[in-house]
Amino acid sequence: MELREQRIVVTGAAGLVGSRIAADLAAENDVLAVDDLSKGDREAIPDGVEFVRADMLVPDDVAEVVTDETDIVLHFAAHTDVRMDNPEEERRVFEENTEMTYNVVERMREVGCDALAFTSSSTVYGEAPRPTPEDYGPLEPISIYGASKLSDEGVVSTFANSYGIQSWVFRFANIVGPRQRGNVIPDFIQKLQADPEGLTVLGDGRQEKSYLHVADCADAIRYVVEHAGAEYNLFNLGSRTTTSVVDIADIVADVMDLDPAYEFTGGDRGWTGDVPKMRLDTDKLRALGYDVPEDSDEAVRRATEQLYAELEE
Repeated sequence: MELREQRIVVTGAAGLVGSRIAADLAAENDVLAVDDLSKGDREAIPDGVEFVRADMLVPDDVAEVVTDETDIVLHFAAHTDVRMDNPEEERRVFEENTEMTYNVVERMREVGCDALAFTSSSTVYGEAPRPTPEDYGPLEPISIYGASKLSDEGVVSTFANSYGIQSWVFRFANIVGPRQRGNVIPDFIQKLQADPEGLTVLGDGRQEKSYLHVADCADAIRYVVEHAGAEYNLFNLGSRTTTSVVDIADIVADVMDLDPAYEFTGGDRGWTGDVPKMRLDTDKLRALGYDVPEDSDEAVRRATEQLYAELEE
């Protein structure tokens, strides 16, 4: 599907990935940015892009933004908190993520919108052999967030295969970039701003994952939507390399020109539900014709430089 001169609805448009792709698509399309601003930043919405504050849990809000004029929905709205040990919060994440996705695709079927891009997660794989291809199974997530994304994928697959909504589903590696808060890079920056001499690292520091810069993530999403033509398209998005938590700490310290001592909390993972090692197989993406231009360390460094500049202001 060519993403030019289309009416595009982006949910979660005030978040990291949603705001970036809304900005990228706005020059050639009529983009409607949608977010409830429960976590996203209104200032992340690009200038000149129409914005509606709406909650995808509310069917009337969904009906307001997804209409018979909508050509494609990029559904990025979701609760993304992974570190939870609160049963009530875990239930809310699972139920509300799935409900949002169902509300969106149900409305699309009602108005005849037949194209959907959906952001899933590498967490659906659980602790899988590396690199993990799209056809790996069985899928055994170990976090409620991962379980919610797997449930979402089931909903999207059903509406693609039974109701003709062509879908592109993306299983993300760890996406990093500007304005991001609450993940390892800004967390390390803020800790070192408070105490330049020492840094507490969750786990043993040997957790090792693939990191992808948000700019490359948005480019890859657009490329896949424009070049993959099946009714249901599933792609991993990530770099071919990984970066350990200690390596991230070293990169952050280098960018900040510091030499802190590290203190580790111990254990092979940072929190309950954390997948300690992850690397996605991206052969399918490269076979389609797109190769991520940066390795994982380069993505981490670029994001660190951007975030440090923000947090120093």
